[in-house]
Amino acid sequence: MLTMFVAIAAHMLKSKYQRGRIALLGSHLGKYQIEKQMESLTDGYLRALGETDLIRREQIWHLQDATEASLCDQLKRFVADFSKLDEEQTRVSKLPMAIPFADKLFPAITFDLRKALAIHAQGITLVATNTDQRSPRDKAYTLSAELFLLQHTCHWFCKSKIVASARMLGRQKTSYEQVLAAVAPETRRAYNSLVGA
Repeated sequence: MLTMFVAIAAHMLKSKYQRGRIALLGSHLGKYQIEKQMESLTDGYLRALGETDLIRREQIWHLQDATEASLCDQLKRFVADFSKLDEEQTRVSKLPMAIPFADKLFPAITFDLRKALAIHAQGITLVATNTDQRSPRDKAYTLSAELFLLQHTCHWFCKSKIVASARMLGRQKTSYEQVLAAVAPETRRAYNSLVGA
């Protein structure tokens, strides 16, 4: 009986804590169209890849340019806005499982979400501007990985690393390790250095 009571209390505490983190991130993300633009790009890339007519495929690739530019601008503003929060609010536990207040109890094994978001924004902008002259297909592949990694980090902040990885596997049919391997090398180096992957 006592064990069941402790388990229920722990679950309620974890749920309340996670709701607070979801509300914090959501209150900042809600000011922007980032999620909608990410979905639009992913759909556009899939349409282009499935198009057999070369001229039509090229048109679809070019239609994504404006959305990519807008997404980069919105991410830049979102990161600047989110960076105003205190570090105590933006710590993310590196523990794979969700333990309420682990970020406060064990600050040495955390990373700062503000820094992670800055890495994501920089990586997405780098790929979107295509300074490396990737083909449209390679650019779409790398940018999709950058977007998926950003989603993973947000879910990690709100829930846990293990939940974020499970969601990615369920939604994108790809693992955290595969996504990390597919992002731009600059993003991978900076991200691994921050989260200790």
